[in-house]
Amino acid sequence: MRTDHATETGEDYVELVADLLDIKGEARTVDLAKRLGVTAVTVSKTIQRLEKSGLIKTEPYRSIFLTEKGRKVAKDVKDRHDTVQAFLEAIGVRPEIAKEDSEGMEHHISKETLNCMKRFLRKSTRKRG
Repeated sequence: MRTDHATETGEDYVELVADLLDIKGEARTVDLAKRLGVTAVTVSKTIQRLEKSGLIKTEPYRSIFLTEKGRKVAKDVKDRHDTVQAFLEAIGVRPEIAKEDSEGMEHHISKETLNCMKRFLRKSTRKRG
């Protein structure tokens, strides 16, 4: 799945909103800005774009929420991210480096490569088990 920078950024935001909702029960602009290292204004502009795309919903003075479409995107991005990270670790990359390297790689990986990684991981899990 090859994507442009705007889509990549949107996927990062949606994934982070999902993580914050799971961890804290809410996702706020200030939390996104802090985690992403950007200003609240930058977050607000991106949130507006994602709302127009139908990935999130916002309400004044409330948390940021994912739509059904947004939840699917977040799940897909997390799955790609987790697969890439697990693959890197399986081939011997240290976990902290695999985590860092996999951030971003999940946006540029083709379905074919991702499926090969998943097959590799299933085979290596069976060999150990």
